[in-house]
Amino acid sequence: MSLQVIGAGLGRTGTMSLKIALEKLLGGPCYHMTELFNHLDEHTPLWHAAARGEPVEWNRVLNGYVAAVDEPVSTQWQSISAYYPDALIILSVRDAESWWKSASTTILPVKQNPPADLSPARRAWLNMMLDSYKSIYPNGFSRQEESIAAFNAHIANVRQQVPAQRLLVWEVADGWEPICQALGIAVPDEPFPKSNSTEEFKARKAKDI
Repeated sequence: MSLQVIGAGLGRTGTMSLKIALEKLLGGPCYHMTELFNHLDEHTPLWHAAARGEPVEWNRVLNGYVAAVDEPVSTQWQSISAYYPDALIILSVRDAESWWKSASTTILPVKQNPPADLSPARRAWLNMMLDSYKSIYPNGFSRQEESIAAFNAHIANVRQQVPAQRLLVWEVADGWEPICQALGIAVPDEPFPKSNSTEEFKARKAKDI
């Protein structure tokens, strides 16, 4: 089983919905931040090496997965796409103001003000993510203007670097059709999954950072 799809979209661009959809379409597991949390001791050092610009044998992380989306995948999309040159790259996007409204109350505060009692594994994860973010948010991610500029720059960078025949720019409202067309798969006769809203994220994080 080889990786067929790489998600280049940053967190809070519908990546959980995309994960569920790709698992339905491709019949296998899709790597996501939630998967990393199940393999922190094993996978975090490899992601951290990638964040430092070191070469990584991505099959040590992604073997057995049919797709990989969300962070930190999207922070290392270039390295992963070079390792899996036949994989489709899906750039999930959304309106920048809407993205900031969501990200600034979910994934970003967790990294800006983490609990003092993080476990060693979660502390290593946090340090890895902060290093991964250096290339995405060169001016930090605490202020709206700089963060939105970085978000838009990331999208522009992916669009510029990926050949059109390998890239699908997609948002949740597009649903099944563009993904299925790009993969040559029939459209399922069911609604597109919608998951991990801001409210759902906050409810989950109240129990587990």
